[in-house]
Amino acid sequence: MPAHLTSYLIMLPLLAWMVWKRVSRQFGRQPIRRKRMIARIVIFVILGGLMALSGLQRLALAEGLLGGVLIGGAVGLVGLRLTRFEIDPAKGDCYVPNPWIGALLTALLLGRLAWRLFEMWQLQAAAGDAAAMQPMGQALTPMTLLLIGLLVGYYIVYFTGLLIHHRRFQNSHPGIATPL
Repeated sequence: MPAHLTSYLIMLPLLAWMVWKRVSRQFGRQPIRRKRMIARIVIFVILGGLMALSGLQRLALAEGLLGGVLIGGAVGLVGLRLTRFEIDPAKGDCYVPNPWIGALLTALLLGRLAWRLFEMWQLQAAAGDAAAMQPMGQALTPMTLLLIGLLVGYYIVYFTGLLIHHRRFQNSHPGIATPL
């Protein structure tokens, strides 16, 4: 089996599982889990910082990332305004994310991934396996970093807002236990 097909056989099921997990978190009542949200905020800050390092190579990459973070932060604020908060007897403080924002972000992510896979497939078909082995820095484009920045900004703002809400909830309902 050719080496480039083996990497697709590994990558595509993993990608499908990640998309499934992401989509399932965008619909229905979700409990607020502080430790997971804090861990995700830290991961997104680190991811954003690492992606910002790629902006040292080309200014357009940094501009794409910064623009995405700003737009993502604004979408995160809109998402917080459209999020419903509920109290579940078993789960405690819960939130119901707006499904339209989740669907839009998922569609953008999947669309960009599909486009990049299509471009890589065309490169492989045109120039053989050597073109597919391009360094990561050459694979990054301002549009890709705009989308990454959009997700980074959105999730940092959104999870921070959920944690602020949860802190207020805990202060106003001291007798209700919530999951970590």
